[in-house]
Amino acid sequence: MQDWTGVLRLDAEDRNGKTVAKNVYFQGAFKVMRPIYHDDSGQACYYILNPGGGYLDGDRYQLKISLEKQAKLTLTTQSATKIYKTPKKHAYQETEINLKEGSYLEYIPDPLIGYKDARYKQKNVIHMEKGTTLLYSDIITPGWSPDGERFSYDILQLINEIYMENELVVYDHIKLNPAMQNMEKLGLMEGYSHLGSLIVIDEKANHALLDRLYQAIDANTKEYKVGLSFLSIPGFTVRVLANNTQAIENIFSEFHHIISLEWFNKTPSLLRKY
Repeated sequence: MQDWTGVLRLDAEDRNGKTVAKNVYFQGAFKVMRPIYHDDSGQACYYILNPGGGYLDGDRYQLKISLEKQAKLTLTTQSATKIYKTPKKHAYQETEINLKEGSYLEYIPDPLIGYKDARYKQKNVIHMEKGTTLLYSDIITPGWSPDGERFSYDILQLINEIYMENELVVYDHIKLNPAMQNMEKLGLMEGYSHLGSLIVIDEKANHALLDRLYQAIDANTKEYKVGLSFLSIPGFTVRVLANNTQAIENIFSEFHHIISLEWFNKTPSLLRKY
């Protein structure tokens, strides 16, 4: 086993309509709080903690999450993931997720903040069985820079591989490299500084739902740009460009609200952290 700065293992199962931990293990600079149940649906919510306060030169983190049949889980972080200066070796995080039939996962981490001279790579590998639901989001934001530069980090790279019944159905690769790219140009950040991504997979996803999401977008605003695309399986992706985190969070929250009401006749839990 490689040396890891932090390791987290979380296996959850359904017991009489309530999702509980089957196995929890963590070591190093990763911890997880006791589960919170925001309502009577039985869905558990876990908060991931990083006592170190941020990712430093050469840090390596590993998460393994597994949901048994009918388990329902919200997974989030206590605060933003801060990537600080990494002069010698990039920071790295890998996550492996396994979802059994009938399970439901909301993986909603706080924003990823790249500070000056930060280098970071993240890889998520998600294995799903048919009849599962996934809602995953990430937000990339620039950190404070002494000269006020918006893109002072070196490179931020995020890879998502999603398999349905062992077949690769989604490959999503974001690579922001200000040292080698003109971040302002068309096809990259286009004058914006923050990037949000949302992936939703469920057999109930259809064009009618996407139409409802489109209606929630202000088509005339210059505060953000939004793009929605269907996947090759029932599901869709969302990209948002904006100049602040709140604009992206508001859009994702509204979409999450619409999806939860449409599919589960409930409102999503408020993941307040302050």
